Amino acid sequence: MAGMFITFEGGEGSGKTTQIQLLAKWLEDQNLGISPLVTREPGGTSGAEDVRNLLVTGSADKWLPATEALLMSASRHEHVERTIKPALAAGQVVISDRYYDSTTVYQGIVGGVDRRAVQALHDLACGGLSPDITILLDMDVELGLGRAHGRGGDETRFETKGTAFHQQVRHGFLALAEAEPDRICVIDAAGDVDSIFAKIRDAVAARLKHLQTMPANG
Repeated sequence: MAGMFITFEGGEGSGKTTQIQLLAKWLEDQNLGISPLVTREPGGTSGAEDVRNLLVTGSADKWLPATEALLMSASRHEHVERTIKPALAAGQVVISDRYYDSTTVYQGIVGGVDRRAVQALHDLACGGLSPDITILLDMDVELGLGRAHGRGGDETRFETKGTAFHQQVRHGFLALAEAEPDRICVIDAAGDVDSIFAKIRDAVAARLKHLQTMPANG
């Protein structure tokens, strides 16, 4: 089969990591021939992980939004060219924890970076590569931040930007989903893990079936 590109988006503490692991295991059990590749942004290559450390640690005001967008896009270009595109060309299903929608929302819609500038960065970093399906895990901001704070670790820079910031992030993601309903599937992330995954599995299965039945020339 041809490769399939799945991305997960959502606010802090929305449960992306858990649901990605469940989806990867389910896809493994489907006997598609090649194991799914799980990756993340910022990150996904050695160099991109170095950039990740710059972005997700330190004080909330460490970088200006435009600087964040440039760093995110530099990391993304390495990720796309060195990890995602080769895997898709080999027929793998690629699952990425965040992709360009996060930059559109965090640095663009909320951070104030000009929409045309953000799109230009996407064009350069991604070379036209868009997800086949994006799972948006949506939940109450304060609940999500409470979960995120409970994780510990030092990757807390975005969490410390405050509740008002993250309310805007949530609204930004929902606006994207409203604009692109064919690609972005909104899942209520406040329920129990299994019921959330059942909805994700059904959405991915439908898209997978669609891709498998498409003619070779797409």
